Amino acid sequence: MDDLDSIATLLAKPEPSREVLLRSRGRLEARMAGRGRRRTGWLVPVVALATAAAAVVAVITVSPADLSGRDVLLMAAVSAERTPQGSGTYWHVSSSHETPGLPPMESWISRDGRRWTRGMPMDPPKAVIPDPRPLMLKGTEVSFEDLAGLPTDPEALKTWIAKRRGNPNDMSRSELRGEPLFPLISLITELPTPPEVRSAAFRALATTPGVRNTGTVEGGQELVIPDPDGWETRLVVDPETAQVKRTNFPLGGDGSLTWSKDSISLTTEWTNRLPR
Repeated sequence: MDDLDSIATLLAKPEPSREVLLRSRGRLEARMAGRGRRRTGWLVPVVALATAAAAVVAVITVSPADLSGRDVLLMAAVSAERTPQGSGTYWHVSSSHETPGLPPMESWISRDGRRWTRGMPMDPPKAVIPDPRPLMLKGTEVSFEDLAGLPTDPEALKTWIAKRRGNPNDMSRSELRGEPLFPLISLITELPTPPEVRSAAFRALATTPGVRNTGTVEGGQELVIPDPDGWETRLVVDPETAQVKRTNFPLGGDGSLTWSKDSISLTTEWTNRLPR
């Protein structure tokens, strides 16, 4: 575990205190700036509570403005791994456009693959109707069991994505090249991904070149992730809950891909009730 992983572990704890322990603030700043030089002068001794051994750490205050995009994703990775998957009969996804008057688009899918939608294009108003489309990942169908069996190591997960073959008509250009960006975003947004795999997806996204944090917004930290084809994906991530609150590039669990100049709010949950 490197320094930023340690920081992610500490910052993702639910306690309200903003003071966290880490080896050296100077070392953190050097790493975030891409330098290998080690600074000194920030170290203070503390006694580890779990053992009798002494540790040398620094007590610092970290504000959201100090967090890079990588920091936010690593924090979310730790939170994702600690958050139980939950239980329920249906995986419910709701996405709401900022445009006034537009109803939310919703879907419910049972563990045996049955799916219903409401508010989708061409759906009757307010009606919940059966939808035969399955869950999709990189151009091909994916089941709950498939998601549970995905690699929990970030590099292994990216390798799995690169090797996965699907229908070219249901894939983006970057997916056709084997690049992992959109599948990774799918795994942390609308798909019913188990905690360990979601954590791996966040960690894999943290290695994306050019990812940056533009600052605190309603719901969390706004991240900008460049796509090799020139697009910019914006995600509002709450690192404490590992939830993606809003995005301009909704990647539907059915494999759909949408772009919006405005943000679209996302809510995901397990539920035992299918509206009628």
